[in-house]
Amino acid sequence: MFAGILINKDESGYRASLASIDPAQLPEGDVTVAIEWSTLNYKDGLAITGQAPVVRRFPMIPGIDFAGVVTESRHPGWQAGDKVILNGWGVGETHWGGLAQQARVSGDWLVPLPAAFTTRQAMAIGTAGYTAMLCVLALERHGLTPGGGEILVTGANGGVGSVAIAVLAKLGYTVVASTGRPEEAAYLKTLGAAAIIERAELAAPGKPLGKERWAGVVDTVGSHTLANACAGTCYQGAVAACGLAQGMDFPASVAPFILRGVTLYGIDSVMAPRPARDAAWQRLARDLDPARLAAMTHEIALGEAIAVAGQVLQGKVRGRVVVDVNR
Repeated sequence: MFAGILINKDESGYRASLASIDPAQLPEGDVTVAIEWSTLNYKDGLAITGQAPVVRRFPMIPGIDFAGVVTESRHPGWQAGDKVILNGWGVGETHWGGLAQQARVSGDWLVPLPAAFTTRQAMAIGTAGYTAMLCVLALERHGLTPGGGEILVTGANGGVGSVAIAVLAKLGYTVVASTGRPEEAAYLKTLGAAAIIERAELAAPGKPLGKERWAGVVDTVGSHTLANACAGTCYQGAVAACGLAQGMDFPASVAPFILRGVTLYGIDSVMAPRPARDAAWQRLARDLDPARLAAMTHEIALGEAIAVAGQVLQGKVRGRVVVDVNR
């Protein structure tokens, strides 16, 4: 038997609980992993609380991320003893996920743990940090370089925002962090933010075009914030959009795109192909300062995950939450 968070939905309602689970219940897959660390993302918070229909099969172990050691493999790419990471692929939504001590998945979903990281550090990065790196890579491919102008990061206190700031700052970019928690300004500056602006400056309906300020943007928020970020992006600048914390709508005009040549990149981390994942993790190993990663990381035990999930949704948790599934 192994411990895990188990979500059920029946005539009694929707509920998540810490349970003892029989390994025979694990879903189909050609690789079995002894999980060492998982994490709590915004999507995990939605799944555990039931505030959005993230979970589409029941019962379900939530957790879109995990890192651990292969114990059994019928996949040609993996053997017992390999250290691996999983991000996305519908795990924690349609396939049992990482908030447990064991997982069985397709070997095609796994990537190797970079030598630079422990499994704990990999989960301190998690899908949030890996998504942030995909955003940075998109801005680089667009041609943005340090010294080319300010880079706006929205939702700065969250996991994606925190890692994006740390990576961009290490690369030499001038980062402006947008947050609804100005009391966290000192924290954001320790990550590398050069300046802080309040969320309210971007969150309300704005003009089709604003003053040109941003050479590039990493947006985790969507809705009016994304629209205003695009409206304030400089000529031939780029915006990488990866989140919808404010909303899924995009109340914008075509003006930034046809008058300033702004490019909007959509960043998907869930179904990204293996080469993109490998590239992102290799760059994280090179460009993410371990000290800054440690500064943004908070550790909890598996049994605390249900309570902390609600805090994540309420915006009360900054940075990254790692879950020790064996505690």
